[in-house]
Formats: sequence, structure tokens, C-alpha cells
Amino acid sequence: MTGKGRILVAVGGNSLAPEGELPSLTGQQRRADSFAAVIAGLVEDGWTVCITHGNGPQVGYILRRGELVAAHDRTERLPDLPLWLAVADSQGGLGHILTVALDAALRRLGIDAPAACLLTHVEVDPADPAFADPTKPIGGVMTAAQAEVHQRVDGWAVVRTGPDTYRQVVPSPRPVRVLEAAHVRTLLAAGALVVAAGGGGIPIHLDDAGGWLESNAVIDKDRTSALLAAEVQADVLVLVTGVPAICTGFGTPAQRRLDHLTIDEARALLAAGEFPPGSMGPKVSSAIEFVASGRGDAIVTSIDQLADALAGRSGTRITTTSKEIG
Repeated sequence: MTGKGRILVAVGGNSLAPEGELPSLTGQQRRADSFAAVIAGLVEDGWTVCITHGNGPQVGYILRRGELVAAHDRTERLPDLPLWLAVADSQGGLGHILTVALDAALRRLGIDAPAACLLTHVEVDPADPAFADPTKPIGGVMTAAQAEVHQRVDGWAVVRTGPDTYRQVVPSPRPVRVLEAAHVRTLLAAGALVVAAGGGGIPIHLDDAGGWLESNAVIDKDRTSALLAAEVQADVLVLVTGVPAICTGFGTPAQRRLDHLTIDEARALLAAGEFPPGSMGPKVSSAIEFVASGRGDAIVTSIDQLADALAGRSGTRITTTSKEIG
């Protein structure tokens, strides 16, 4: 097993709990096992691997449980469940599920490489315009009447998502710094397979006295992944999505698969509105940020195509300049 370099793989929370499927813990564990088998194959192939993950559905489950309990809590006086704590809770829960699955997959291959989950904090700027313009949907679906109550009583920002369906939206500030990046580098150098920056990281910011305060926000996990990949000196950033490669004209008769993009080409397509904010936009933006850091290439692909994408046979590779892939 020869060393191939350092790779950061970012996988979405929806990969473990797909939209439209009845949510279950066993379902998430089963998908984690499948994901872990692919990642263990990368380790066997000589890669040093760091994994980041989303937490959208899982944070929604946690917050919904809190809402249901709060509606009936008259005697226990349970403490509030702020968003930042739900992010931390999901980091621990998903980190455990992934770590156990990764350890088992590595053992099946006879590889002595421990998996380690690191609770990760990410600094945000309290002056970020995102705090004045919440856009990130979280939690469950509400009726108009429920949304009105939450707006009036709890001060929630809500958006309409369909006929008489509404969801809460929260700020999604840009990540400034991953506080535990040096610890991730140390673990990777020691040969560990690291799970970090779950859900984009627990958002915190400095107060006037120099202490840390939590922020009720959700950081885009792809942006944090691009930042962490640069900070841990990854050679490749892989942003896992539900399709094998980026396409222009997606879902139209003019759909065209893109095997390679320079960052200038990616920027031009992004500026032209080819990749919407609620779809491929954040991944393309994050890939551009990592490649522009000068650390390495970015790849956008599906988890089942990951090995082929690294070999240049699938996926979309984004580089600084045009070059042969292989």
C-alpha cells in the first residue's frame, strides 16, 4: 500500500437519510456501512482520508423532538434546545455512526487504521450579512397557522415551500476558520481516518471580551469542507452529490455532462446562473475556493463513482488550468 496523498471527502446528510424515505436509524446505519466500504477502499489504495458530512435531516429530527416534548412539558422544565446545540448533537451522533461503520470496513480489509471523530467548531463573523437574511431551511414542514404562531411567539423566520407548507429558515454565514484544523492535521499525520466538521461545524464567534459565543446558524458543509481541505493541506477535495458529474442544462434536452472545468470556466458558468444556489451552486463555489487556494484539484461526483472519478474516468474535475486527467 503506497501513499497517494491526502483527500477530503464531503458527504451530505441526505446521503444517509434521503428525502422522501421514511427516516430510520437502521436505514442511516445501513447507508453508513455502504459509504464506509467505499472510503475503506480509498485507504486500502493508499489515500489518507478526512471525511466531513452534512446534517440537514438529522438536525431537523433533533429540533422536531424538542418541539414535540416542549408542547407537553409542564413539570420537567427541560432546558431549551438551541440550534447550535442541535448541530453539536448531530455531530456526535452521526460521527459515531460513521466511525463505527468505518472501523468495521477497515477491519474487514485487514487495515489497522483507526477512525476518529472530532467535535469541530467553526468561527463565523457576527457581522456576516447572512444573519440579517436567513435562507437555510431547517426542521419540519408547517402549515400556515403553525408558521404564524412560531413567527409571533418564537420569532422564527419562515418561508413558504409549497401549497400551505412552510419551513423555518436560519442564517447560513460563511466559515472563517476551523478551530480544530491543527488537530485534524495531527490525527491525519498519525494515520487516522478522521471524521470532522460535521454539519459545517458548530458556529461560534468572539465576543468583546475575547471569549467564544455560540451562533444560532447553520454553516454550509461544502464551504467548510473547502476551507478545512486547504487548512489540512489536502491534495484533493471530493464533494459527493447525487449525480455522477456536473451538467449544464440539467434536466433539459440540452443537458451536457462536464468532465473537466478550469476555475475560470466554473466561475463563468456560476455567474451565468447555470448552477442554482439550491442545487449545484454551493458545491461549485466551494470547489472553486479550494482550487483557488493552490492546494489541489476538486472533484464533484457520486459516492459510487468516487474511485473512477479519482482515476479520471468519471465525475467532474475542477483545476486551475486545462490539463490531462488520469
